[in-house]
This record gives sequence, structure tokens and C-alpha cells, in this order.
Amino acid sequence: MAETGPGLRFSKMHGAGNDFVVLDLRGNAPPPSPALCRALADRHTGVGCDQILTVGDPRAAGSVASYGIWNADGSPSGQCGNGARCIAAWLVRDGAATTPSFVIDSPAGTHAVERDGDGYRVAMGVPEFEPARIPLHGFDDARDTYVVAAAGAIVGFGAVSMGNPHAVIEVDDVATAAVEHQGRLLQRSDNFPESVNVGFAQVESRGRIRLRVYERGVGETRACGSGACAAAVVLMRRGRVDREVTVALPGGELRIAWPGDDAPVTMAGPASFVFEGEWVA
Repeated sequence: MAETGPGLRFSKMHGAGNDFVVLDLRGNAPPPSPALCRALADRHTGVGCDQILTVGDPRAAGSVASYGIWNADGSPSGQCGNGARCIAAWLVRDGAATTPSFVIDSPAGTHAVERDGDGYRVAMGVPEFEPARIPLHGFDDARDTYVVAAAGAIVGFGAVSMGNPHAVIEVDDVATAAVEHQGRLLQRSDNFPESVNVGFAQVESRGRIRLRVYERGVGETRACGSGACAAAVVLMRRGRVDREVTVALPGGELRIAWPGDDAPVTMAGPASFVFEGEWVA
């Protein structure tokens, strides 16, 4: 599929306000270049999106399809929960997924999907808390709270991998949290060699969390599915919330469940089509 000229068809989608450009690259079409990703993502001169999702041929036996994730700056990403639901909806509309439950492959692994009312529930995998698996440098063992000095500031956070690295900072009020400032500090810290998605979580009750996420390669987004999972499991391990919670993000609400420490996290929420287009730049 050519990157310039007519013929590059795309779908514009969003999940709880986290928006995507979806490209069909099945049949071994090459992935988008970083330059094309940046051009598509530009909200003034391109389509505008947080990330680009690419639909590919399945990798695992029994999977319907695989998908790739590319940040607005052109860098690859290992996981995207809102994107997973959008890919599921895209595959259903395409006719590739014809049953109420099916399997898709992300860069982080294989995920079971179920239709859930007007949206989809996706199994996001078992969280990884060991520092080497996040990856988080400077610590040998997993702990409830890590404290680091970032650009002279002392920052405390929980950390987990949901197929991509997350730091979770619990705050009294997400509305006044220093999201961009502290998010950039941690993303530039040597403690996170692959950078990090930084979530700012406010516990409203045992069943409800408010969350804002400063995403690597993107900036603050209206929603982050893997970030919602990360915030939920960090707070669940601390005993701050129940094993099933609603996570309210600026763009909408997601439902996160983690029945046990060795079980996969599931995430349920909406997936919406916005429009279809053809890239001709």
C-alpha cells in the first residue's frame, strides 16, 4: 500500500475519546513510516489522532487478525486498550470476526475479545510488577511505592507493565494534578529506559476511580485503556479499591476487573466509528 497518492484508505475511530486512524495492512503490506504517522496524526494538517492502528494478518493459531500501534510521534507502542476495542469493532464490521467472542494479536500478545452490550470486553493479560519486566531501572524488587528524584523533584508512584510501562501517581484531585509537568519528568527519567505512561489517579470510592494519563509519544489523552488497567491494579494491590471498578477518564468511562493476582485483567468500554477517508497527501 503506497504511503502517498490516492489509495491509502483509513477509518477514523475512538474509544472513550482516545482517537485513532486505522489502516488495513493485511496481505503483508508494509507498516507506516514514522513520517507518515506524524503526518496522519497532525490535528491541523492531517487527519488528527492520538495513535495509528494497523490491521495485519493473524500471528497466532485461531486469531482473527493482528494489529500494530504507532504513536503520534511515529514511535511504536506495545499495547493500547482503547485501540484493542476499536480493532475488535473494525473486524466485526469488516466481517472478519463473526462470533460473539474471538481472539486478536497485539504486539504484547494474544487477547480474547467478547462483545459487551454496545462495546467490547478485552482480556489485557496478567500485570507484570517486577521492575525488570516493566522496565524500571534502579530497583531490584517489586514494591508498593517507588520514589525517585526526577530533575531535582521527588516523585512517588506505583509501577506496572500492561504490555507497556506505566507509572501511577495517586492524587487527591485529578483536576489540579501537575499532569504535564510530572508526566514529562518521569518520561525523561533514566529510571524508565523505554519511557513510561504516567497516570494520575483519584480514588472516589471503592468502586470508582478518576484518572488522567500522560502518554508516551502522545501527551495527555482523553482516555488510555492500558492506563486504566494499570491504575486499577496498582490501587487494587494497595487495597484502595475493589477488584471490579469503574475508571472515569476525561473522554468516558471504562470498566476494569481483576479477579486475582494471577488472572488477566479485563477492560470493557465503547468503540465508535467517526468517518472513513482516503489519504492523498
